Amino acid sequence: MSLSKDKKPQIITEEIIRAEYQAVYRYMLSLCRNEWEAEEVTQEAFFRAMKASDFRGDSSIYSWLCRIAKNIWLNRCKKHNREISTEDFTQTQDDSSFEEQLMNKDIVLQVHEILHTLEEPYKEVFSLRVFGELAFKDIARLFGKTESWGRVTFHRAKKMITEQMRKKGVL
Repeated sequence: MSLSKDKKPQIITEEIIRAEYQAVYRYMLSLCRNEWEAEEVTQEAFFRAMKASDFRGDSSIYSWLCRIAKNIWLNRCKKHNREISTEDFTQTQDDSSFEEQLMNKDIVLQVHEILHTLEEPYKEVFSLRVFGELAFKDIARLFGKTESWGRVTFHRAKKMITEQMRKKGVL
């Protein structure tokens, strides 16, 4: 891949690592559902990123680092012949891009304002998933429902919030 004339590679610094490490770790934890493995993959991703030093700025640093980490994790799964739940993986990918936007404090404030207008259980399921970082199976258990119910309820809440944010011109 060639770089465009106005984009130069960005070196991964300790400051970037400190700023992005926890977010990438949480993303990996949501994929592999194992704290030790999430930590290992995240560390390897940052090591490779520092070694490569080829961030071009085509996406956010967070997205670039998550892509590296996801590829490491997928390779590990293939190496150990582990099955990956496509439903979980697809849902996590969709959620991560939305949750990435929630890193912006102004957007978080807007989300909280909209969240207070939602009816239950949408309000609570969204809060538990995004701010409480709970897995869908844990959310479902709290409500005495199925994991699918938790996913659908979260998806609907996210859709309601996104629509209201678009109406307000935030997104």
